[in-house]
Amino acid sequence: MPIHELAQLTWEEVRDLERGQTIVVLPVGAIEAHGPHLPLDSDVVIATAMARSGAEQLAARGHTVLVLPALAYTAASFGAAFHGTLSISGITVTAVMVDLARSLSQQGFRLLALANAHLDPEHLTALSDAVKLARADRLLPIVFPDLTRKPWGARLGDEFRSGACHAGQFESSIVLKERPRDVREQIRIGLTPNPSSLSQAIKAGKRTFTDAGGPRAYFGNPAAASADEGSQLIDALGSILAEAVLAEI
Repeated sequence: MPIHELAQLTWEEVRDLERGQTIVVLPVGAIEAHGPHLPLDSDVVIATAMARSGAEQLAARGHTVLVLPALAYTAASFGAAFHGTLSISGITVTAVMVDLARSLSQQGFRLLALANAHLDPEHLTALSDAVKLARADRLLPIVFPDLTRKPWGARLGDEFRSGACHAGQFESSIVLKERPRDVREQIRIGLTPNPSSLSQAIKAGKRTFTDAGGPRAYFGNPAAASADEGSQLIDALGSILAEAVLAEI
């Protein structure tokens, strides 16, 4: 079945879709510091790759998929002290998600799936709240596989499971696969591993990358990244998204 990019369609082409059978996918990222070696839109790059892979897997199972333009602005308070990070409130994020769900519902679409790899706690809470509010308002379902929760995160490698995974091997591998020209390669290969676990720091009440042990806004081992691993991780992220959607429908 086909995969459509909403931004490339005309309004009449959208009108003529079998909207009641169409799964809508929204990549959700952030503009946020990702070490000295990755671009600020790395989470958008990862979310877009996840959305594409998930859409391909759903289409292979006979589903029509409509991919929306990525949402690049969200809550990113952990990186707010680093130049270039743009953070908005979680309340705003929730409101945007619910309004999108309402608009898609009014047009008769089947389901909205969020392709997300931005793990700021306020952001994750905002997306989870949107899922609940959409359900309470009887809008189309919002599917949000939270990578920080079981069973999803266990499928994304040892570094991801350790929690030391912001701009490290996990994320650097995906950006190397998707946008290698944007990786500051000479910087990346010279970075020493940072084993500080961001997830454990969050549990301990830390609220910034610096307080969590990441003074250069990276955690993990970016020097160990590879495009081959990035390809495997994108497939895994796509499978997570597809499986979460299939479980809902």
